Amino acid sequence: MPASFDTTRTAAVAFDVDRIREDFPALHQRVNGAPLVYLDNAATSQKPRAVIDRMAAYYATENSNVHRGVHTLSQRATDAYEAGRELVQGFINAQHAHEIIFTRGTTESINLVAATFGRSRVRAGDNIVISTLEHHSNIVPWQFVCEERGAALRVVPVSDAGVLDFEAYTRLLDERTKIVAISHVSNALGTINPVHAMIEAAHRRGIPVLLDSAQAAPHAELDVQELDVDFCAFSGHKMMGPTGIGVLYGKEALLDAMPPYQGGGDMIDSVSFSKTTYNTLPHKFEAGTPHIAGVIGLGAAIAYLETIGMDAIAAYEHELLTYATERLADIDGIRFVGTAPEKAAVVSFLIGAIHPYDTGSVLDRLGIAVRTGHHCTQPLMDRFRVAATARAAFAFYNTREEINALVRGIYKVKEILG
Repeated sequence: MPASFDTTRTAAVAFDVDRIREDFPALHQRVNGAPLVYLDNAATSQKPRAVIDRMAAYYATENSNVHRGVHTLSQRATDAYEAGRELVQGFINAQHAHEIIFTRGTTESINLVAATFGRSRVRAGDNIVISTLEHHSNIVPWQFVCEERGAALRVVPVSDAGVLDFEAYTRLLDERTKIVAISHVSNALGTINPVHAMIEAAHRRGIPVLLDSAQAAPHAELDVQELDVDFCAFSGHKMMGPTGIGVLYGKEALLDAMPPYQGGGDMIDSVSFSKTTYNTLPHKFEAGTPHIAGVIGLGAAIAYLETIGMDAIAAYEHELLTYATERLADIDGIRFVGTAPEKAAVVSFLIGAIHPYDTGSVLDRLGIAVRTGHHCTQPLMDRFRVAATARAAFAFYNTREEINALVRGIYKVKEILG
């Protein structure tokens, strides 16, 4: 298992979830007359007051465009924006701040690599390796490249428990494999992939690896140098930050060699009607006015997470997963979809023949928010011969009492719909 998800550690005694919950305004409300139980964290997390206040302060006192002005507000905004980049660099232990590219989210980060690195490297007869566990955002962009270039998409199978078949993975790698694009943690099942070993196996053949870490970055330490990963993508809104901001990390040499993704302001060095030359990293990939408040808010979210500690977060969430799995397993008729031995704090389940949408609707009437559907993983749902699941995904501000409320809610679902 990745060292960052070392579940043998125990949560610190000082981990005070009640105090932490005071930092999140959204958790202190009633929904349909009941206290909100928010268990949809794999889709998006709630935001602490520190993030909300920092973004409000930017709009109130620093609002200006970045990199383009000599006046005081522009300089303040630029300093805050670039400080956000440095916070991301430290959070993932990138070697250089200019290896951090800001995007709208994981989806755009992967599309950026597919459209630039992918289209410039992939030729007819080549192949790209992904897995059955992937989110649509890590499938469709590579299909675009394969269809355009006449390449093949190779898919690593998974077991009935939702575990990636590592031996099959290594067999799929060959001299025509141009990139491996793999999820760090499955958003639908919570499976933690053996990413260290997967990266090493690809690198032995000289194959670069893109890691979709959208479900890993909020929950455990992420060290791109220790992983030796070539590209890594994640989203701010899943890690206590604002929506509409994401990160693409790439090794400097790879980013330098890639063509720009979009044209416009700030990504240029000089422009004439006969020729345009491009700016240096990271600006080459950040055309136009960026999501300045989003970067500043993401920086505040990282600072907040680091005050708690990613090791403490990972250990506490593992305790929640263990407790939830034990409590839910006692319910007659429940079926878990995804039972990998190494999991993040995600539980996907079905209740007898009850449709997951109906399950989610009844739970919502009780103030309990879970995600229902295919979770943007239709090929994975097909693998398990289901159309959808209900998914409870936990964060470090969730509690055992909220899990107990979920259990009571499922009994109510069975009473009404069973």
